[in-house]
Amino acid sequence: MLIIDEINRANLAKVFGELYFLLEYRGRRIQLQYSPTEDFDLPQNVFIIGTMNTADRSIALVDAAMRRRFLFQGLFPGEPPLRDMLRRWLRANQLPEDRADLLDALNLAIGDRDAAVGPSYLMNKRVADERGLARIWRTAIEPLLEERHLGDGVDVHARYGLEALRRRMSAGSAEGPA
Repeated sequence: MLIIDEINRANLAKVFGELYFLLEYRGRRIQLQYSPTEDFDLPQNVFIIGTMNTADRSIALVDAAMRRRFLFQGLFPGEPPLRDMLRRWLRANQLPEDRADLLDALNLAIGDRDAAVGPSYLMNKRVADERGLARIWRTAIEPLLEERHLGDGVDVHARYGLEALRRRMSAGSAEGPA
C-alpha cells in the first residue's frame, strides 16, 4: 500500500509518470522511460491511497486523468464514519468526553464542513487535563484557524477560543458562523 498525503499538491503527471497508464490498465506490461530494457507492471495487490484537504482550494487542480483513475471518499468530522470518532476514542482511553463536545461546538461555529477541524487534533492523551487541552488548542487549533481567516478581520481567539466556546455552550447557543 502506498499512501500519498495531500496528493493534490503534487505535480501529478511528474509524480506518477507511466504509473498513470498502469493505474488504469493493470496487468499490462510497459517499458519505463528510465529503464527501457525491462518490462514493468503494477501488481494487483498494490493499492494507492491519496489524501486531500478540501479546505485547500488547490483540490480543484486534480485533473480528469486522476479523477478517472481513483475513487473519491469524503471524510468530514460531523458525518459518518468520523462522527463521534473522538468521543469513542476518549471513552476507550478513559479521558474526559467533553473534549468531543468542544470539537463539535467548534465545528458548528466554523459552519463549513470543508473547513471543519478533525478529531486527530484532540486524539492525544494530553487532553486529559485542562492545561494540555489549552496548549493543544492554543498551539495547533487556533493557529490553523488564524491561517484560514488571514486578512478577513476575524478575532480567532474571541470566536473559537476554548473559553468563548465554553461560554456559548453553557448559554446553550453554540451558534454557527458569526
